[in-house]
Amino acid sequence: MFFNLLYLPNIFFISTLMDRRKFFRTGSLFALGTSLLNPFDITASPIEFKDEKSSKKAKNIIVIVSDGMSTGTLNMTDIYLSRKTGTGSNWLQLYRDNRVNRALMDMASANSIVTDSAAASSSWGGGVRINNGALNISANGEAHLPIWQKFKKVGKMAGCVTTVPITHATPAGFCINSKRRNDQDFIAEEYLKQDFDVMMGGGNNYFAAEHRKDKRDMYQEFENKGYQVVKTRNEMLAANGGKPILGVFYNDGLPYSKDRENNKELAEKIPTLGEMTQKAINMMKNHPKGFVLQVEAGKVDWAAHGNDIAGLLYDQVALDEAIKVAIDFAEKDEETLVIMTSDHGNANPGIIYGKNANEKFDAIQNYKHSNEWILNGFGKETSISQTKERIEYANNFTPTDEEAKLILGYYSDLRTNDDGLYNPKHLPFEAFAQIQKQHNSVGWISMDHSADYVELAMFGPGSDLLKPFIKNTDLHFLMLEAAEVENKF
Repeated sequence: MFFNLLYLPNIFFISTLMDRRKFFRTGSLFALGTSLLNPFDITASPIEFKDEKSSKKAKNIIVIVSDGMSTGTLNMTDIYLSRKTGTGSNWLQLYRDNRVNRALMDMASANSIVTDSAAASSSWGGGVRINNGALNISANGEAHLPIWQKFKKVGKMAGCVTTVPITHATPAGFCINSKRRNDQDFIAEEYLKQDFDVMMGGGNNYFAAEHRKDKRDMYQEFENKGYQVVKTRNEMLAANGGKPILGVFYNDGLPYSKDRENNKELAEKIPTLGEMTQKAINMMKNHPKGFVLQVEAGKVDWAAHGNDIAGLLYDQVALDEAIKVAIDFAEKDEETLVIMTSDHGNANPGIIYGKNANEKFDAIQNYKHSNEWILNGFGKETSISQTKERIEYANNFTPTDEEAKLILGYYSDLRTNDDGLYNPKHLPFEAFAQIQKQHNSVGWISMDHSADYVELAMFGPGSDLLKPFIKNTDLHFLMLEAAEVENKF
């Protein structure tokens, strides 16, 4: 009997969902049980959400994504803040106070149980699982309308802020269609066509004429279309709410939070993720039909790829500050759904048991710079003493001569080509993280994505729709239902 129930005709599920609110008018809707039997199923399969309705619809939606956040990253950040300040993270405090609905989410892509960021974001953006590497386009060439375009069509304002290029996979998955996530010149052009209201992050390489292969001046084209183009923190803060805004603050991804904090020039030029989030909300909060906003800590993922504990931990703290901005607004507004999640795990870091683990982990509180900053300061001519001095300055411990020699050995034949997405210079991140482990008790299982079920938490109207375990594509339909927007496009 159970086997037969899994294969009831599609019409049963379609009629059930249409009877409730008629949100899922288009597409082929299959039973959840079928998708569980086929984890690579690319067909949109929205779960049937809880029967009880929210007290009011979500006029606004803020989706906060810590890209590549393994559970260990979330836990370590809370432990770090608890031990340093006596107060844990804003994210886990919402759990402690029982103020959110919480779930786990299966993030598999169409062709792998281990997703990349493009397929992950597209599962939320287009409501369909696609192959890794693409943005809202299935292997058969079918394009799926991204959710921020759907919300724009019903009159809402829409935007994204991130710590990586604004043209990167996670914001792009909510916004546009592309066969290749790496075609960031094209993604910048698509943003111009779609008239998004707030787009801020890094990515000067894809907007400035001197960096683009086609020499198009995308900044001028955005200005011609009525955008305010801002390139510094002060320009962003001074921007008015009357016109859309494009903010691009660095050539590629923004500097890590810890490096920014310890460089006066960067601190003055580059806004924090919390500041960008606050500015985006202020720009859109008075719109009569509401707004949707994606906030991404994209460099949490980059740090995980590099086993870079200072990059990872302090950028997760920066995300936590953006969560406070969003929750503070939602508490006062009472019409805003805040969604907090990750798109996949990465490197699965954690505090490892051993002698003096507490004190060793606390040592990270004294780190001044990321591993990226440290390792980019070495070269073929660097001496052992210079290596030890730079590491001692940045991490407050002195490596042995043997450890310094080990690090410098990687620079004798250092490649500088661009065949590595997150480590084009092939710097010795893994070797250095193993040295650090003896001093900070942080271990890593890899330098790449993992097939974790990710954390998902919701605050505000529509959060009651969440079930304890969902598929990534279900989040697309939940957002539409929470905002009472029919899926008719």
